[in-house]
Amino acid sequence: MRRSLACAAVALAALLAPAAQAFDNTEPYAAKQWYLTADKAWDYWASAPQLKPVRVAVIDSGIDYGHPEFAGRIAAGRSFVPGSSWKEDDDGHGTFVAGEIAADATNGVGMAGLAFNAQLLIAKVVKPDGSVSLQGEIAAIRWAADRGARVINLSLGGVRDPVDQQLDTYSPLEQEAVEYAYSKGAVVVAAVGNGPESPATPWSYADYPAALPHVIGVGAIRQDGSVPQYSNRDAAYLDVAAPGDNIFSTIPRELVDTARPACASAPYSDCGPFEFRRAIGTSFSAPQVSAAAALILGQDPALRPDQVAWLLERSATDVTTVSGCPLCPRGRDSYTGWGRLDVARALTLLASGANPSADRFEPNDDAGLWARAFGRPRTITATLDFWDDPIDVYRVSLRKGERLYVRLSPSVAGSARLVLWKPGTESITDLRVPLANEAAEATSVGVQQRLAFTVPAPGAYYVEVRLVSPERMPVTYTLAVAETA
Repeated sequence: MRRSLACAAVALAALLAPAAQAFDNTEPYAAKQWYLTADKAWDYWASAPQLKPVRVAVIDSGIDYGHPEFAGRIAAGRSFVPGSSWKEDDDGHGTFVAGEIAADATNGVGMAGLAFNAQLLIAKVVKPDGSVSLQGEIAAIRWAADRGARVINLSLGGVRDPVDQQLDTYSPLEQEAVEYAYSKGAVVVAAVGNGPESPATPWSYADYPAALPHVIGVGAIRQDGSVPQYSNRDAAYLDVAAPGDNIFSTIPRELVDTARPACASAPYSDCGPFEFRRAIGTSFSAPQVSAAAALILGQDPALRPDQVAWLLERSATDVTTVSGCPLCPRGRDSYTGWGRLDVARALTLLASGANPSADRFEPNDDAGLWARAFGRPRTITATLDFWDDPIDVYRVSLRKGERLYVRLSPSVAGSARLVLWKPGTESITDLRVPLANEAAEATSVGVQQRLAFTVPAPGAYYVEVRLVSPERMPVTYTLAVAETA
């Protein structure tokens, strides 16, 4: 199956300590939503604030359109499955995910979605057999971006295996769709995937699209603080963890077990099929992060996607043996990334003003289609992030015999590398890229990297700036490019 649902520091701590007292979840099933409390979803505010509405796309199996929790909460929808309406959800997965994000928190019925300011965009991509077509997912991402989605939730994925290309499901078209959504201002959130849908449990790599640039990859964590075996690991692409066990949410009304008297009019997961009772999976961790992104954007709509990601990741609470995870070392790790989602800390970090400036040259993450054209002579300032954006690539068109000069000045000495690649290079991130494609490598002069190159043949060359040290904060750099005849 090409794509599957994924069901199965002291000073900083002081800075991030929320001062406000949380307002309560007063919905009837609040006690079943342990994850909302664990995420500290509303702890930042003493009373319900007036946030800007934020469109959140749920790219999944559709939604039960008539469910009472979604009245007035759906902005638009579209099905990318021929002959199937987006307003129907035979699978139930999409309705479950949507409930975590946007179930009405004030209607006095059932449960509360974390993002009380969310307006849903529903894109149906799950076929009747439960599979997800790559083409449908790509089209849905673009559709959502074009309709103003500021957050896109992808609780689905395909296997990543950088060692075995027969298993690896990387798609440049999927990456292009994600880059397009990012360029339109969307925060893209994806589940890292579950071992049962991977070649082994646990699996050492996050699924695609979680393993793409500018995607927040989300793993699962239990109520006791441990990381479940099923949650995929990844040293680079697992960014943050959120509750993924014993999750309670909405289900389609037609999936309710009406044979149980208490369930006759209760379209919620503990009244549904077995797989939704006490539901588990990174699929159900990701929507909590999507909801958190919507709350942050509701507080400050001017934020760019990379800024929202930075806030969510750097404010996460470190998970260690002390907090219940015997596998987890201190600091960023392959089990929980930066740590456990903490919405209150993210909003406190936003209020502190510590958020880095947005990089206006993104996306520019590889050679070929992904590179950013660079006019000369010119000096620009941009940023790199070791885990979320470690590579920037710029395209320069050169004539034979020209002399090219490039100067890189990073804010942290020894943190960045500068390389020039030949025309025709399609990717510099692929481990199989021929070294012969490298045209020149810079030399260090003090804190700078400098490169001078005489052009032997005309064409589009690629200037790569790569972060080589795992800095906690993004590294700012200036890049100067000029040439002489």
